[in-house]
Amino acid sequence: MTTFTDRYLAETGQIIESIDATAVEGLAEGLAQVRERSGRLFILGVGGSAGHASHAVNDFRKLCGIEAYTPVDNVSELTARINDEGWETCFSDWLKGSRIAGRDGILVFSVGGGDRERGISANIVNALDTARSAGCFIGGVVGRDGGYTARIADAVVVIPPLVDARVTPHTEGLCAVVWHLLVSHPRLQRAPTKWESALEEKV
Repeated sequence: MTTFTDRYLAETGQIIESIDATAVEGLAEGLAQVRERSGRLFILGVGGSAGHASHAVNDFRKLCGIEAYTPVDNVSELTARINDEGWETCFSDWLKGSRIAGRDGILVFSVGGGDRERGISANIVNALDTARSAGCFIGGVVGRDGGYTARIADAVVVIPPLVDARVTPHTEGLCAVVWHLLVSHPRLQRAPTKWESALEEKV
């Protein structure tokens, strides 16, 4: 008898096999170039993707030596911007306050990638416009093959939406797989992870 767990894990395997490895390599290269020109990486996400953004900032800084930040790490500033100016500009105004420039990059984690016409994730859409105006690198890990991020990014990994009923959990779960792949990628990783280096010391 097939359980829900069996189905979910089988779906996950099928989706992983469908991810475009060339797109992942392109994203790794784009991020490496941000570091090589001494740029900063700004990571954006909403909801579960905000949690990913915060975690990824840690890993890109610690393991890859990339100066990285996310607006969700400063709740006081983020909520002040939302309260005073509105949700739609909370990321774009934060980027402007950070003096985003052409040497920098942004990385978007999002299930839908933003949709201007339907007013979905308007803060991500406006942040992308700000990044594009600054001339910086735009990368993304998104679900669905539409969305604003997928349309304008320089390098984007789309988590294939193979199971309509579970697009969000699969996208958010596999987003974590992709960015952990990135921070482990030889083009990006500069420092060892703790447990692996500890095991090497014992051998």
